[in-house]
Amino acid sequence: MRVPQAASEFLSALRAKKLSPHTLAGYQRDLRLVAELAAGLAGVPPQELPVRDLTGRLVRGAFAEFAGPRSPASVNRAWSAWNQFLTFCVAEQMLEGNPMAAVPRPKQPAKAPKPLLGDGSASATLLERIAAGARQARDPWVERDLVVLALALVTGMRSAELLSLTAGAIGGSSGDRRIQVVGKGGRTRSLPIEPPVEHLVDAYLASRLSRFGLASLPRSAPLLVDNRGEPLRRGGLQYLVRQCYRYAGVHDRVQKGTLVHALRHEFATRLAERGASAHELMELLGHSSIVTGQAYVASTAREVRAAARANPAYAVLDRLGAGGGERDAER
Repeated sequence: MRVPQAASEFLSALRAKKLSPHTLAGYQRDLRLVAELAAGLAGVPPQELPVRDLTGRLVRGAFAEFAGPRSPASVNRAWSAWNQFLTFCVAEQMLEGNPMAAVPRPKQPAKAPKPLLGDGSASATLLERIAAGARQARDPWVERDLVVLALALVTGMRSAELLSLTAGAIGGSSGDRRIQVVGKGGRTRSLPIEPPVEHLVDAYLASRLSRFGLASLPRSAPLLVDNRGEPLRRGGLQYLVRQCYRYAGVHDRVQKGTLVHALRHEFATRLAERGASAHELMELLGHSSIVTGQAYVASTAREVRAAARANPAYAVLDRLGAGGGERDAER
């Protein structure tokens, strides 16, 4: 079988895992790009490259060319895609063994959480100023903007999870409401929300009915909508959050490479500072591994700071500082 046909079968099989369209598109792109490089090294057109010719040497050479202009993260993503693809080929008896063992994988430094910078007050400033109408827009909708920020900050949902919420996702009796969230891989989790957020959601929904002249909303209706009443999209969400940062005056607290995701990092970091365990963070954030939750706990460094504070040199420095102050006063 040729590589393009095998890749097509592999991608069809992946759909059973209910991966997001974005993830599937990434797999398809990485498989195609590396296959084209492998075909070039083998001296055949990409559509004619046989699966049986995917030796360790050929795939290693293709990845060496692929890695040149790309980041370690991109190479790792492609490596993972090809490892799964070639494992599929072995299972389907197209190959005798997976040659990816011969392909080096770049090491990536652990990603540190990127909450809002500063003393921890940025999220409070953001909420207070947006609630006061700081965001200037042609068609202001404070209730909607505030709900978007509040849900992100009190649940730590990903952008895609926020956008996929429906009106029926929020259930339970008053004071004990929860949000049903569909996360990566179709995994669901139930997140608690407290009365302050319940009231914000109720106020937003009331404003939405009034704004668009509606009597009610079906449970299947998207929870978050744009100013025309259409489902809020990824680009619209990013623009909304960016504008909120700007008009609230906290745009300089947002770390490079984050936008909506900064609110998720803020959620997890502040909980870790207040004693949440890695396991609790894993459950709330919808991670499949406890490792990421441990990164938030480690970043707050409560135990490390306490251990460092016990260094006897601090006692000496305290005395020296006090003595210096006394000498300065005598002068």
